[in-house]
Amino acid sequence: MTPICEVLQPGCVPYQQAWDWQNTMAEQRGRGESPDRLLLLQHPHTYTLGTSAHEDHLLLSSDKLDERGITVFHVDRGGDITYHGPGQLVGYPIIQLPRASDTLRMDVVGYVRNIEQVIIRTLADYGVVGKPIHGLTGVWVDTPAGEAKVCAIGVRVNVRAVTKHGFALNLNTDLSYFEGIVPCGIRYKGVTSLAQLLGAPIDEMAVIQHLIHHFSSVFGYEIRTP
Repeated sequence: MTPICEVLQPGCVPYQQAWDWQNTMAEQRGRGESPDRLLLLQHPHTYTLGTSAHEDHLLLSSDKLDERGITVFHVDRGGDITYHGPGQLVGYPIIQLPRASDTLRMDVVGYVRNIEQVIIRTLADYGVVGKPIHGLTGVWVDTPAGEAKVCAIGVRVNVRAVTKHGFALNLNTDLSYFEGIVPCGIRYKGVTSLAQLLGAPIDEMAVIQHLIHHFSSVFGYEIRTP
């Protein structure tokens, strides 16, 4: 029987509200009260610092943060600091990973690799070649200025093997906001967007449909909308 994944698209949601939703949905999924879900949304201007973040990777003062309307959160995902904002597609899979029967462990690395494949296939639909880089997270592309990240990935898996957080794919993102941080703690590589790579604004709803298709294919889901 093909597993079901509900896809929810609530629009632009304040970060705290979306984080609260994730926690509630993860608890429900862990108790078997709901199916796997995928939240697809955007955030107002936000910086999030993960569990391995360095405070000095946030480059803006409090006054500058207020001036630019940026909120800051310390969160329980892995990774360093990243940016969320308008024009960026953020995906939060709330899914229960299978456990290996002999160890009761879940394949978190395999889960992240699957997210990478969803993004890589979505980019390929637009003629863009995405790739992982060994030792680094996210999906990267080659540009005239060198390798640049187009999609950040940071996850957390709770004790019931339910995932939270996920990925942030830059579509029509204002990349100037990345200048206020050291993105993902990596000083020697750039950040880009699909619009920048293609030289024109992107139809964000069309990208979402491509991504849902590839999420269904890679993870083996039947997609439903509530």
